[in-house]
Amino acid sequence: MAELRALLTGRGLVESPRWHDGRLYVSDWSSGEVVSVDLTGRSEVFARVDSLPLCTSWHPDGRLLIVSSRDGALLRREADGTLSTYADLGRPGWNDIVVDGRGNAYVNGAGFDPMTGQTFGTGSVHLVEADGSVRQVADDIAFPNGMAVTADNATLVVADSYRHELVAFTIGDDGGLSDRRVWADLVDGTPDGICVDAEGAAWYADVPAQRCVRVAEGGSVLQVVELDRGGFACVLGGLDGRTLFIAAARWRGMTQVPPVAPGSGQLLAIEVDVPGAGWP
Repeated sequence: MAELRALLTGRGLVESPRWHDGRLYVSDWSSGEVVSVDLTGRSEVFARVDSLPLCTSWHPDGRLLIVSSRDGALLRREADGTLSTYADLGRPGWNDIVVDGRGNAYVNGAGFDPMTGQTFGTGSVHLVEADGSVRQVADDIAFPNGMAVTADNATLVVADSYRHELVAFTIGDDGGLSDRRVWADLVDGTPDGICVDAEGAAWYADVPAQRCVRVAEGGSVLQVVELDRGGFACVLGGLDGRTLFIAAARWRGMTQVPPVAPGSGQLLAIEVDVPGAGWP
């Protein structure tokens, strides 16, 4: 297996790695920063948003969308670096986002705040359309986490961390979701951030198991990358699409402050055989 290497170290709770236009972008939830990193590890702050969670996705128009969870807003980074409101999400408490090739933005959120010890409630997925309108398109996801869209814009895959599975939906012409099914039963796997590749497999990062796993539809394990800390999210990118970037940190606990060991956040990279496809 190829060597796992660190591109970025000394960060906090790192999440939401996104490859775009020759660079990798990763969110540091601890500092409220979106950081841009090149393949040599040189980094700079790309945007600042005081939000926990702090997830992002690139729109087909080339601008970055940022979930401001506390404000219940979906922001857009403009070319001059300013942030504008792309959509009003109506309430706080949002988590991950993925934008497909047609500009449909899917944003999910849990039905409770686990960091404050609230009583459990199932989560949902909402669609944000180009005109800023927001509507719920899926529910009854125990704890929605990472999301990915296949290259044909036909399928949305959602990580349900609490049910240990990847759930798939067919995307309709209007962006709505139907034909809910279990895409992969992960048994004891706890999926966080995910991505898909050109062979139709999915990679998921796993915090408690400290690994990143490639699975086929149905759940067969194809490859495992072992880590020395929790894996929070992953994405395929690099110049040929065959670099797996992994956001990882030492997990302390959902109700701990901070939830990860300070300075333990890293952005890791490893070469794999199959390139990425779809979104993110």
